[in-house]
Amino acid sequence: MRTQNGRGQAPPLLTRHPCFSEDASKRFGRIHLPVAPKCNISCNYCSRKYDCANESRPGVTSEILLPEEAVERFLQAMKAMPYISTVGIAGPGDSLANPEKTFHTLELVRSVSASLHLCLSTNGLMLADYADELLRLKVGYITVTVNSTDIAAAEKIYRWVRFRGKNYYGQEGATLLLERQREGLLKLKGKGIFLKINILYIPGVNDSHIQTVAQQAKEMGAHLVNVMPLIPAPGSAFEKIKRPEQVELEKMQIAVGSEIETMNHCRQCRSDAAGMLGKESVKELKCQSIKTKT
Repeated sequence: MRTQNGRGQAPPLLTRHPCFSEDASKRFGRIHLPVAPKCNISCNYCSRKYDCANESRPGVTSEILLPEEAVERFLQAMKAMPYISTVGIAGPGDSLANPEKTFHTLELVRSVSASLHLCLSTNGLMLADYADELLRLKVGYITVTVNSTDIAAAEKIYRWVRFRGKNYYGQEGATLLLERQREGLLKLKGKGIFLKINILYIPGVNDSHIQTVAQQAKEMGAHLVNVMPLIPAPGSAFEKIKRPEQVELEKMQIAVGSEIETMNHCRQCRSDAAGMLGKESVKELKCQSIKTKT
């Protein structure tokens, strides 16, 4: 795996996943299937607009697909882009806040292709509950967004956390989320799933805690950490926070790289992204009028 700290090459299973290996990103693509509209936490940096085709950031898609439609989208993409090696679910909400749709989609994809990598992204709140199902489905790659392991900082990032039908706010919500993230990661530690931790670099909010997150991520079994810059989203609570400068981001990535392998080629993809990283092909697929299905 080529990372900023130069610790060597990727294990064989990573050599075809474009998000887990920079070398793979030059040869292979991925497709995100937007089947998961619901979210179970409210983040102050998030503003999801399904119909904003000009935005390129997590949580944005042009339409929500049913599992059967998602598989058709996948098959269509494979004909146009045979270099796709990975099928993922990354929202636009949280994959594990929509377990039926997420798992049904993954099962359908697996039924038509046994060789492609399956992956998903999650905030980790429900990871422990669905760890066994993820193992059963042979999901090989999971990304968990952990923006802080400090409760005070997490309080600033999350408005509320919805768990088992109840909303939790402030310190209570932040504590619950951090505990559940840790529980889920530890449950998958050493189980053969490659774990990546995404950390959003939010200046003045969590920047003093990011290196600690990286240290604890390694202890919880993560193989890779991806430090991403805040994209100030119009309409979000953090819309006026300035995006980190590139030099600040690189400095943070170097610091984190002293603790654990880092991913430094992230493109902060949309929830309906398809193709090579940074060379999106969404418009080539069926992506016309907005359709939201729940």
